[in-house]
Amino acid sequence: MPFTVAIIGRPNVGKSTLFNRLVGRKLAIVHDLPGVTRDRREGRASLMGMDFHVVDTAGFEDEGGDSIEARMRRQTDLAVGEADVALLLIDSRAGVTPLDRHFADHLRRLPTPVILVANKCEGKAGAPGLYESYGLGMGEPVPVSAEHGEGMYELFEALRPYAEKAGALDDEDEDDDFFAEPVPEADDAEPDPGRPLTMVIVGRPNVGKSTLGNQLLGQDRLLTGPEAGLTRDAIAVEWLHRDRPVKLVDTAGLRKKAQISDAIEKLSVSNTIESIRRSEVVVLVMDAAAILDKQDLTIARLVVEEGRALVIAINKWDVVDDPQTALKRLRDRLETSLPQAKGITTVTLSALTGRGVDRLMDAVIETWDTWNKRIPTAGLNRWLEEVIDRHPPPALPGGRRYKIRYMTQAKARPPTFVLFATKPDQLPESYVRYLINGLREAFKLPGVPIRLFVRGGKNPYAEKDK
Repeated sequence: MPFTVAIIGRPNVGKSTLFNRLVGRKLAIVHDLPGVTRDRREGRASLMGMDFHVVDTAGFEDEGGDSIEARMRRQTDLAVGEADVALLLIDSRAGVTPLDRHFADHLRRLPTPVILVANKCEGKAGAPGLYESYGLGMGEPVPVSAEHGEGMYELFEALRPYAEKAGALDDEDEDDDFFAEPVPEADDAEPDPGRPLTMVIVGRPNVGKSTLGNQLLGQDRLLTGPEAGLTRDAIAVEWLHRDRPVKLVDTAGLRKKAQISDAIEKLSVSNTIESIRRSEVVVLVMDAAAILDKQDLTIARLVVEEGRALVIAINKWDVVDDPQTALKRLRDRLETSLPQAKGITTVTLSALTGRGVDRLMDAVIETWDTWNKRIPTAGLNRWLEEVIDRHPPPALPGGRRYKIRYMTQAKARPPTFVLFATKPDQLPESYVRYLINGLREAFKLPGVPIRLFVRGGKNPYAEKDK
């Protein structure tokens, strides 16, 4: 395993900018306002051929009790304790502040080694703060500009002793992609059993997404609390579920578009939508007190339109007075409002107590298997013949018979089929829906989006079948 580096410092010194620079992509939200980052965010970093895990943390705040800042501080302390080395960032343009001195003293008492990094050193404006930082007693500072990529070689040299100690520079064949973003597989590729199943948790604010994530992980890894909108970044964490690697991604709550005016919330929403696009299975968490309201339906439609597998988790089920009526109302609404993914699996649970959470993972894996399903071409066309005999397509203008020649599955993830026919633009949409419903029922494809494209031309497989 490569070694782990935690990036720490007071708010707004450029921690997330450095994190993005090291992982090579804009994973963490960056904004001029202080305190944007709240949860620990982890990624796979590479610097001059040296691979390591890097952790972006919330800004160090001198807070106690159970305030949001205190909970953020506890998450940062956990990150420092688990790291092999910590990078203490200061803003060289602002100079050394009393808060910098306070946390330098705090870190000096911890067993984790610390490298002092003076950020924003581009140009001459950062020089006074760089020289002032020697007074922190943390050794020679490393001058960098995370925004412009300056000083990366000096940072590499500072990290080198820890990399050598961990063997990260010797093992060039290391391909543990523990925290990397999922790489889309080719349409015709078989699922890689070694690659984690990417499961994204989405929903409206304050429905219990992070609490559910912590319950699945078995630890207080994600920041939780009664305040709505605590989560801002999409936080990816990997763990093993019954020896199967799973990447859980906790996301910011999605409110109605008209209600969003804050710039940071707009970035959070974009981050969540991008996570949905990169996902395999999406768990839509709903509050049992307001099941499938308009915003829930909007999120569900987005997931289905993106071709992702969908599982619905109804949280806080332990406080529902009439469970049967509530479930019936949900199923009726899904049937009428989301017909393009009939049979979506619904799991009732309590994220706070853990009741029903194991059933959720069973549903996620079963839905993932369905999403990856492939149907043999021969069986598909035998079914097609029976369907056409039972219910032929409407006749063409002039009374001519509409000819359907052949069907094949183009890809899985989601199941996608191509139907070859004469006059493809004249096949009614109602008949296409009839075929999709038939496919779902005959080949047991509940709850996943099915795509069916109608193409003209001759059967491309006719010569192969002779």
